[in-house]
Amino acid sequence: MSLIAQIQKRLAVSPCVLVRVHATRGSVPREAGTWMAVFTDALVGTIGGGRLELDAIAHARQRLAMALTDGKAQRPEPERVLYRLGPSLGQCCGGEVQLQYEVVQPSHAAEVCQSLATVTTPLALFGGGHVGRALVHVLFTLPMHITWVDSRDEIFPETVPDNVQCEHSDPVQAAVPVLAAGSRVLIMSFSHAEDLDIVASCLLRQRERGDVPYIGLIGSKTKWASFRTRLRERGFSDAELNHVTCPIGISGITDKRPEAIAISVAAQLLLLQNSE
Repeated sequence: MSLIAQIQKRLAVSPCVLVRVHATRGSVPREAGTWMAVFTDALVGTIGGGRLELDAIAHARQRLAMALTDGKAQRPEPERVLYRLGPSLGQCCGGEVQLQYEVVQPSHAAEVCQSLATVTTPLALFGGGHVGRALVHVLFTLPMHITWVDSRDEIFPETVPDNVQCEHSDPVQAAVPVLAAGSRVLIMSFSHAEDLDIVASCLLRQRERGDVPYIGLIGSKTKWASFRTRLRERGFSDAELNHVTCPIGISGITDKRPEAIAISVAAQLLLLQNSE
Protein backbone atom coordinates (compact mmCIF):
# COMPACT_ATOMS: atom_id res chain seq x y z
CA MET A 1 0.00 0.00 0.00
CA SER A 2 1.40 3.41 -0.96
CA LEU A 3 1.97 6.11 1.66
CA ILE A 4 -0.93 8.16 0.30
CA ALA A 5 -3.23 5.13 0.51
CA GLN A 6 -2.09 4.46 4.07
CA ILE A 7 -2.80 7.99 5.25
CA GLN A 8 -6.18 7.98 3.46
CA LYS A 9 -7.15 4.73 5.19
CA ARG A 10 -6.21 6.01 8.65
CA LEU A 11 -7.70 9.47 8.15
CA ALA A 12 -11.04 7.86 7.42
CA VAL A 13 -11.38 7.11 11.14
CA SER A 14 -8.99 9.36 13.06
CA PRO A 15 -7.20 12.73 12.80
CA CYS A 16 -3.46 13.24 12.56
CA VAL A 17 -0.83 15.92 12.58
CA LEU A 18 0.89 16.31 9.23
CA VAL A 19 4.56 17.21 9.67
CA ARG A 20 6.21 18.67 6.57
CA VAL A 21 9.76 19.81 5.91
CA HIS A 22 8.93 23.39 4.97
CA ALA A 23 12.46 24.72 4.39
CA THR A 24 16.08 23.68 4.88
CA ARG A 25 19.55 25.17 5.04
CA GLY A 26 22.85 23.32 4.89
CA SER A 27 23.22 19.59 5.45
CA VAL A 28 19.91 18.01 6.53
CA PRO A 29 18.38 14.50 6.57
CA ARG A 30 15.59 15.15 4.01
CA GLU A 31 14.64 17.79 1.48
CA ALA A 32 11.81 20.32 1.57
CA GLY A 33 8.44 18.74 0.82
CA THR A 34 9.16 15.54 2.73
CA TRP A 35 6.39 14.63 5.16
CA MET A 36 5.11 12.24 7.77
CA ALA A 37 1.65 11.84 9.31
CA VAL A 38 1.55 11.36 13.07
CA PHE A 39 -1.50 9.59 14.50
CA THR A 40 -2.08 8.80 18.16
CA ASP A 41 -1.02 5.20 17.60
CA ALA A 42 0.82 5.13 14.25
CA LEU A 43 3.16 6.89 11.84
CA VAL A 44 3.00 7.14 8.05
CA GLY A 45 6.10 8.37 6.21
CA THR A 46 9.34 9.80 7.60
CA ILE A 47 11.21 13.10 7.70
CA GLY A 48 14.57 11.39 8.07
CA GLY A 49 14.70 9.57 11.38
CA GLY A 50 17.00 10.29 14.31
CA ARG A 51 16.55 12.84 17.07
CA LEU A 52 14.82 15.36 14.80
CA GLU A 53 12.07 12.89 13.96
CA LEU A 54 11.67 11.75 17.57
CA ASP A 55 11.22 15.33 18.75
CA ALA A 56 8.85 16.06 15.86
CA ILE A 57 6.68 13.04 16.73
CA ALA A 58 6.46 14.12 20.37
CA HIS A 59 5.54 17.69 19.43
CA ALA A 60 3.00 16.50 16.86
CA ARG A 61 1.25 14.29 19.41
CA GLN A 62 1.06 17.21 21.81
CA ARG A 63 -0.60 19.26 19.07
CA LEU A 64 -3.00 16.41 18.31
CA ALA A 65 -4.00 16.05 21.96
CA MET A 66 -4.64 19.80 22.25
CA ALA A 67 -6.78 19.78 19.10
CA LEU A 68 -9.01 17.09 20.53
CA THR A 69 -9.48 18.66 23.95
CA ASP A 70 -12.99 18.23 25.38
CA GLY A 71 -13.78 15.80 22.56
CA LYS A 72 -14.28 18.64 20.08
CA ALA A 73 -12.31 18.32 16.86
CA GLN A 74 -10.35 21.47 16.15
CA ARG A 75 -8.14 22.52 13.24
CA PRO A 76 -5.78 25.24 14.47
CA GLU A 77 -3.51 27.20 12.18
CA PRO A 78 -0.35 25.36 11.05
CA GLU A 79 2.69 25.96 13.24
CA ARG A 80 6.28 26.26 11.99
CA VAL A 81 9.25 25.39 14.17
CA LEU A 82 12.93 25.89 13.32
CA TYR A 83 15.39 23.18 14.37
CA ARG A 84 19.15 23.76 14.37
CA LEU A 85 20.46 20.24 14.07
CA GLY A 86 23.86 20.78 15.63
CA PRO A 87 23.27 22.99 18.71
CA SER A 88 19.74 21.91 19.65
CA LEU A 89 19.64 18.26 18.70
CA GLY A 90 23.24 17.08 18.71
CA GLN A 91 23.03 15.81 15.12
CA CYS A 92 26.22 16.05 13.10
CA CYS A 93 24.42 17.26 9.96
CA GLY A 94 24.72 20.80 11.29
CA GLY A 95 22.08 22.35 9.05
CA GLU A 96 18.67 23.83 9.80
CA VAL A 97 15.21 22.39 9.20
CA GLN A 98 11.93 24.27 9.47
CA LEU A 99 9.04 21.89 10.13
CA GLN A 100 5.38 22.73 9.67
CA TYR A 101 2.79 21.05 11.94
CA GLU A 102 -0.78 20.89 10.66
CA VAL A 103 -3.72 19.17 12.38
CA VAL A 104 -5.75 17.23 9.79
CA GLN A 105 -9.28 16.00 10.47
CA PRO A 106 -10.97 13.17 8.51
CA SER A 107 -13.19 15.74 6.78
CA HIS A 108 -10.09 17.26 5.14
CA ALA A 109 -8.50 13.96 4.05
CA ALA A 110 -9.10 14.35 0.31
CA GLU A 111 -7.76 17.91 0.25
CA VAL A 112 -4.61 17.03 2.19
CA CYS A 113 -3.86 13.82 0.29
CA GLN A 114 -4.13 15.69 -2.99
CA SER A 115 -1.57 18.20 -1.73
CA LEU A 116 0.81 15.36 -0.85
CA ALA A 117 0.63 13.67 -4.24
CA THR A 118 3.92 13.92 -6.07
CA VAL A 119 4.70 13.82 -9.77
CA THR A 120 5.16 10.18 -10.68
CA THR A 121 7.46 8.72 -13.33
CA PRO A 122 5.82 6.24 -15.72
CA LEU A 123 7.60 2.91 -15.98
CA ALA A 124 6.67 -0.08 -18.14
CA LEU A 125 7.86 -3.49 -16.96
CA PHE A 126 7.57 -6.35 -19.42
CA GLY A 127 7.75 -9.71 -17.69
CA GLY A 128 6.05 -11.21 -14.65
CA GLY A 129 8.81 -13.62 -13.65
CA HIS A 130 11.07 -13.68 -10.59
CA VAL A 131 13.05 -10.56 -11.48
CA GLY A 132 9.90 -8.70 -12.52
CA ARG A 133 8.27 -9.45 -9.18
CA ALA A 134 11.39 -8.40 -7.28
CA LEU A 135 11.49 -5.14 -9.25
CA VAL A 136 7.87 -4.33 -8.46
CA HIS A 137 8.59 -4.98 -4.78
CA VAL A 138 11.41 -2.40 -4.90
CA LEU A 139 10.07 0.18 -7.34
CA PHE A 140 6.53 0.57 -5.98
CA THR A 141 7.99 2.42 -2.98
CA LEU A 142 9.33 5.14 -5.30
CA PRO A 143 7.25 7.89 -6.97
CA MET A 144 6.54 5.78 -10.04
CA HIS A 145 3.45 4.52 -11.82
CA ILE A 146 4.24 1.02 -13.04
CA THR A 147 2.53 -0.65 -15.99
CA TRP A 148 3.32 -4.35 -15.62
CA VAL A 149 2.83 -6.28 -18.86
CA ASP A 150 2.95 -9.99 -19.72
CA SER A 151 1.52 -12.20 -22.48
CA ARG A 152 0.77 -15.08 -20.11
CA ASP A 153 -2.52 -15.56 -18.31
CA GLU A 154 -2.60 -15.65 -14.51
CA ILE A 155 1.05 -14.63 -14.15
CA PHE A 156 0.44 -11.64 -11.90
CA PRO A 157 -0.03 -11.88 -8.12
CA GLU A 158 -3.56 -11.55 -6.74
CA THR A 159 -2.84 -8.19 -5.14
CA VAL A 160 -0.45 -5.46 -6.27
CA PRO A 161 0.40 -2.00 -4.87
CA ASP A 162 -1.84 0.94 -5.73
CA ASN A 163 0.64 2.42 -8.20
CA VAL A 164 0.99 -0.81 -10.20
CA GLN A 165 -1.32 -1.60 -13.11
CA CYS A 166 -1.24 -5.15 -14.52
CA GLU A 167 -1.95 -5.66 -18.21
CA HIS A 168 -2.25 -8.86 -20.24
CA SER A 169 -1.12 -8.26 -23.82
CA ASP A 170 -0.88 -10.84 -26.59
CA PRO A 171 1.18 -10.17 -28.60
CA VAL A 172 3.08 -8.53 -25.77
CA GLN A 173 4.64 -5.78 -27.92
CA ALA A 174 1.15 -4.46 -28.72
CA ALA A 175 1.28 -2.66 -25.37
CA VAL A 176 4.18 -0.44 -26.43
CA PRO A 177 2.30 2.11 -28.61
CA VAL A 178 -0.16 2.92 -25.81
CA LEU A 179 2.36 3.41 -23.00
CA ALA A 180 2.37 6.80 -21.30
CA ALA A 181 4.70 9.36 -22.83
CA GLY A 182 8.06 9.42 -21.08
CA SER A 183 7.85 5.82 -19.91
CA ARG A 184 11.03 4.11 -18.85
CA VAL A 185 10.88 0.56 -20.21
CA LEU A 186 12.33 -2.59 -18.65
CA ILE A 187 12.21 -5.77 -20.73
CA MET A 188 12.53 -9.21 -19.12
CA SER A 189 9.90 -11.53 -20.58
CA PHE A 190 10.09 -15.33 -20.43
CA SER A 191 11.06 -15.49 -24.12
CA HIS A 192 13.99 -14.05 -26.08
CA ALA A 193 11.67 -13.83 -29.08
CA GLU A 194 9.27 -11.68 -27.10
CA ASP A 195 12.13 -9.58 -25.77
CA LEU A 196 13.29 -8.91 -29.34
CA ASP A 197 9.82 -7.86 -30.48
CA ILE A 198 9.38 -5.55 -27.49
CA VAL A 199 12.76 -3.88 -28.06
CA ALA A 200 11.91 -3.39 -31.75
CA SER A 201 8.55 -1.81 -30.87
CA CYS A 202 10.19 0.49 -28.34
CA LEU A 203 12.82 1.59 -30.86
CA LEU A 204 10.13 2.22 -33.45
CA ARG A 205 8.19 4.35 -30.98
CA GLN A 206 11.35 6.23 -30.06
CA ARG A 207 12.00 6.86 -33.75
CA GLU A 208 8.47 8.17 -34.32
CA ARG A 209 7.83 10.08 -31.08
CA GLY A 210 11.12 10.38 -29.19
CA ASP A 211 9.37 9.85 -25.85
CA VAL A 212 11.01 6.68 -24.48
CA PRO A 213 14.00 8.00 -22.50
CA TYR A 214 15.20 4.59 -21.28
CA ILE A 215 14.96 1.11 -22.81
CA GLY A 216 16.52 -1.52 -20.56
CA LEU A 217 16.91 -5.15 -21.60
CA ILE A 218 17.86 -7.89 -19.17
CA GLY A 219 20.62 -10.18 -20.42
CA SER A 220 24.29 -10.57 -21.15
CA LYS A 221 26.55 -8.75 -23.58
CA THR A 222 26.34 -11.86 -25.77
CA LYS A 223 22.55 -11.65 -25.87
CA TRP A 224 22.71 -7.98 -26.83
CA ALA A 225 25.28 -8.65 -29.57
CA SER A 226 22.88 -11.16 -31.08
CA PHE A 227 19.95 -8.77 -30.73
CA ARG A 228 21.90 -5.93 -32.35
CA THR A 229 22.53 -8.05 -35.43
CA ARG A 230 18.88 -9.02 -35.74
CA LEU A 231 17.65 -5.49 -35.10
CA ARG A 232 19.99 -4.10 -37.78
CA GLU A 233 18.34 -6.57 -40.16
CA ARG A 234 15.02 -4.99 -39.22
CA GLY A 235 16.33 -1.60 -40.32
CA PHE A 236 17.50 0.04 -37.08
CA SER A 237 20.67 2.10 -37.15
CA ASP A 238 23.56 1.85 -34.71
CA ALA A 239 22.59 5.24 -33.31
CA GLU A 240 19.10 3.94 -32.57
CA LEU A 241 20.44 0.72 -31.06
CA ASN A 242 22.71 2.71 -28.75
CA HIS A 243 19.56 3.90 -27.01
CA VAL A 244 19.15 0.43 -25.49
CA THR A 245 20.82 -0.44 -22.19
CA CYS A 246 21.90 -4.09 -21.94
CA PRO A 247 22.95 -5.48 -19.51
CA ILE A 248 20.83 -3.48 -17.07
CA GLY A 249 21.79 -2.31 -13.59
CA ILE A 250 24.76 -0.42 -12.22
CA SER A 251 28.24 -1.78 -12.88
CA GLY A 252 30.12 -3.74 -10.25
CA ILE A 253 27.18 -5.78 -8.95
CA THR A 254 27.55 -9.37 -10.15
CA ASP A 255 24.97 -11.01 -7.86
CA LYS A 256 22.35 -12.75 -10.02
CA ARG A 257 19.65 -13.14 -7.40
CA PRO A 258 16.39 -11.43 -8.47
CA GLU A 259 16.43 -9.15 -5.43
CA ALA A 260 20.01 -8.01 -6.13
CA ILE A 261 19.19 -7.35 -9.78
CA ALA A 262 16.13 -5.36 -8.74
CA ILE A 263 18.13 -3.14 -6.38
CA SER A 264 20.82 -2.58 -9.02
CA VAL A 265 18.26 -1.64 -11.70
CA ALA A 266 16.40 0.66 -9.30
CA ALA A 267 19.70 2.45 -8.58
CA GLN A 268 20.30 2.86 -12.31
CA LEU A 269 16.86 4.37 -12.81
CA LEU A 270 17.43 6.82 -9.96
CA LEU A 271 20.77 7.86 -11.45
CA LEU A 272 19.04 8.45 -14.79
CA GLN A 273 16.35 10.53 -13.13
CA ASN A 274 18.89 12.63 -11.24
CA SER A 275 20.80 13.38 -14.45
CA GLU A 276 17.75 14.73 -16.30
